Amino acid sequence: MSRRRSAKSSQVERTRFIPSSAANSPLLRLRTGEITTEGRTQLHTCYVPAPSLHVFDSLDTGSDAAWIPERQFFLDETLRLEGRGTPESLCCCGLAAPRFRCRDCFGTQMFCHECVLHNHTRNPLHRIDMWNDSFFQLTSLKKLGLRIQLGHTPGERCYNPRTSSGDEFIVIDVHGVHEIALDFCGCASAQIRYKQLLRARWYPATILDPRTAATFALLEHFHLLSFESKVLAYEFYHSLARRNNNAGLSDIRDRYSAFMCMVHEWRHLRQLRRAGRGHDPGGINATTTGELAVQCPACPHPGKNLPQGWEDQPLSVRWKYALFIAIDANFRLKRKAVSSDNVDPSLNSGWAYFVEEVAYKSYLADQAGVKQDRSMCVSHNAVNLADMKSSHGLAATGVGAVDCARHDMKLANGVGDLQKGEKYINMDYLVFSALLAFTVTMVNISYDIACQWHKKLWTRMEGMPSRLHIPHNSMTVRFFVPKFHLKAHIEECQRSFSFNWTKHVGRTDGEAPERGWSNINRVATSTKEMGPGLWHDTLDDHFGDWNWKKVTALAIGRTLLRKIGDAIKWKREHGEALGELEKTIEPTLILQWMREVEAWENDNSQRNPFESRFAPITQASVCLQLAELEARELQAGINVSLHTNISPSRLITSGIDLQDQQKLDRQRLKVDIANMSLHPTDNQKTNLQTRITTLQRRIDAWAHIQELYIPVVSQFHHRSSDASVSNTAVLRPETFKLWLPSELEPTAMCDERLAAHEWELRHAQALDSLNEIRSHLRLRSHMYIYKDRNVRGQATSTRAQALIDGVEVRKQASVEKYRRARNALLALSHRLDKSGWEISLPRLLDSDVQPTASDVVTNLRSKHYSMGNMERQGTGTISWIWLDSRTDNTNSENDRVQDCVRVEWCKARARVNRWSEEVDLLLEEMRRVTEFLKWQAGWWGERVNARVLESAEQEGVAAYAYRQAALRTSLVASFQHLWRDVPKSVIALSIPMDSKDVPPTIDARPRLHDDL
Repeated sequence: MSRRRSAKSSQVERTRFIPSSAANSPLLRLRTGEITTEGRTQLHTCYVPAPSLHVFDSLDTGSDAAWIPERQFFLDETLRLEGRGTPESLCCCGLAAPRFRCRDCFGTQMFCHECVLHNHTRNPLHRIDMWNDSFFQLTSLKKLGLRIQLGHTPGERCYNPRTSSGDEFIVIDVHGVHEIALDFCGCASAQIRYKQLLRARWYPATILDPRTAATFALLEHFHLLSFESKVLAYEFYHSLARRNNNAGLSDIRDRYSAFMCMVHEWRHLRQLRRAGRGHDPGGINATTTGELAVQCPACPHPGKNLPQGWEDQPLSVRWKYALFIAIDANFRLKRKAVSSDNVDPSLNSGWAYFVEEVAYKSYLADQAGVKQDRSMCVSHNAVNLADMKSSHGLAATGVGAVDCARHDMKLANGVGDLQKGEKYINMDYLVFSALLAFTVTMVNISYDIACQWHKKLWTRMEGMPSRLHIPHNSMTVRFFVPKFHLKAHIEECQRSFSFNWTKHVGRTDGEAPERGWSNINRVATSTKEMGPGLWHDTLDDHFGDWNWKKVTALAIGRTLLRKIGDAIKWKREHGEALGELEKTIEPTLILQWMREVEAWENDNSQRNPFESRFAPITQASVCLQLAELEARELQAGINVSLHTNISPSRLITSGIDLQDQQKLDRQRLKVDIANMSLHPTDNQKTNLQTRITTLQRRIDAWAHIQELYIPVVSQFHHRSSDASVSNTAVLRPETFKLWLPSELEPTAMCDERLAAHEWELRHAQALDSLNEIRSHLRLRSHMYIYKDRNVRGQATSTRAQALIDGVEVRKQASVEKYRRARNALLALSHRLDKSGWEISLPRLLDSDVQPTASDVVTNLRSKHYSMGNMERQGTGTISWIWLDSRTDNTNSENDRVQDCVRVEWCKARARVNRWSEEVDLLLEEMRRVTEFLKWQAGWWGERVNARVLESAEQEGVAAYAYRQAALRTSLVASFQHLWRDVPKSVIALSIPMDSKDVPPTIDARPRLHDDL
């Protein structure tokens, strides 16, 4: 007999507050409901003290803090749902007592046995709870007697039902794993069993006698979830199983293997649908290589989004139709040597991003004995260790890929697995396979080892299958090193493979693959255990989703809009800066430098105009010498490294770089705080915290390795951590002491080799700093001359002074860097017993940081020099910083000033040109995106009636084609609306800045991977 609840039950209706006239304090109004003996409900109202007003007013209503006072009510309501609420004696049908409630239907109404079955003829996978007089107990519709009939309208019975094998059919749905009673249709017109399941939107695990299925909703849900969260199929399936059996008391058969099989097939079918393979009269078997790949709409596709006669345009226009590709390898996407192609075949088989496996492996087998040339640049592991990389137990050590370099999208047939390192034979095959889809005349190729890989490339191509040959003799193919990787190369490579110094590339950085890897690397843990077919097809599907997300309005639409906004801004500002700089230079010099830089742009064998012609010893050259020394020792069998990737010299070099970064961050922090208002915005605080966190992570990683080489510093690190915990002012990363050898007490244990490395680097750093100081002083003097002779008026004077102030800031930074280097040398000299070095590197006083005597004479009228300067000119003495023996003093000071200005002008010109090209490229890419989508909409329109089928199938095929065409048309409209103001902004770019605007400096703004 069911228990009845108390005659009284309360419902609390909370209002914000009701002030009491007597006590003038906030109250809560409570509504109490009472059920009388006659079955009627009476409501009563009462008031109770509420939390203080400020609790409601000061807290964000969407925050947890606002929820805390209410959590008891939330808890009570969730517990209330464990019971029947307000129980009814009869079901809505009036025939029986309600004992059953559905977890998945809307509401908590209870029904009798017959009603709950009737209500779920169209929802046969809902979970049912049965009230057992004490609590709700999970049951199932199968136990209640529900039989599901396929092949007929829900609720209609078949005259010849065929029960599933053993009357045990498992359906995997978003609500859990369900065992149901299923009948197939056995009528004369009945479809085969797997078709009956498919028409019910259930996907069968097998073709013959299916006993397991997954709902389309479940497969769609997991498919999208796997893209966004990279959830493992194993974890996902077992989370579903726990929804029905969280205590492990039920015995539901494991269907994980069947689930994986269905997911594999589902991924493949979705790719076939989206590529229009269901609309081709030739069917699936007529699919060509790469046809399932999502194409980049912003890349140049002749016949789809390029104008008529594009190939006949002059170079000044045709460069915009060049294809930009980027190559890279990823060694996190490994695959263990499990299963085989026979047991686990690929369903895509070269139709998407991975190349066709049989032809690829056949080519690699033919080239197995070919030795790879060693790198003549820095020691690229990708080149020199290609034959040495361990592959024990692995079928693939990673993957190589070809992306479009400007839009971060994988190219069709541009991906392949690597067997042992990043060999040329692998990457060559992938590059030429990807290029087959394009018939452009200009290709810009970015690769972190392009300096070595491009050598003999065309010779290697001749040894490849003829189908992979491209007409390179009639094409312009240029090679680049990505901006982030370029600084690790030798100077010759930095000169010949730079995006920043090469015309017609815009602001391309070449780092597209790196951004894509960060997304796909999250599936590496799950995919490495897969067989070859599932591995290829799963990665293909993830690459396809990555590409599709780029195509949508939320990605490429907003990305191109943001980029062109930045490009317009920086083109204007750098153009203004170049104009101000050129006002200080003789026109004849500009013409001469223009000829030199254009000659170099057309022929990189010419002298590099971006390099100073006065080259002293540099910190970079010392780093190279130390690295070469360690390499020679390694060859001789001497290995002093305690870390796989960080050698002793690299440790000290990184430490000095971190120290410089700390100083820079302290300066930026002061500026940022000064620029903030009393109430900084969330964005300002976020940017500030992000920069601090980034530096902290770099320091933590470096300090962890430092403890391997200098164990004594671990106690200093612990003291700092303890101090930061006990002190209210936590140590900030920009003030954290790094404990380099120069900062240790002379008695502290430290390998003298590390101290010697720091000595060499600090000595070079001091010389570097002196050279920078001299360069800044020369440039400042030159700008003072121009300002005093030519600048008139407040607006132009303000602009000129802003340029000079920028040089002054850089000069002062170099002064401080010299002093840090000298202090370190002073500390190290005691440990290493060094002497005599103070003669060439004396203490630098503020009075020493002065221009040469000739500058003083030239600038006497400028009033920028004191009487002390004049007296020094009278006695003929100049600052010691100009007497460094390592500086070339054979030329006049005017030559050195001119050289400094020349380099600055070349860099300023390059910045303006790259940003100008970026604007042109982005406008062209926007045009190409809309044209490609229009072409694609037409392509889908042509496929509406491409196949002749029965009426029902024909309608579905046509509807899908119409939907895809409409989607592309909607994207075009969305992009056109999103970019509607771009033409106005480009036109406004030609209008000069208002004189009241803040002028730009001649420094490039800090940009990612910008080495100009």
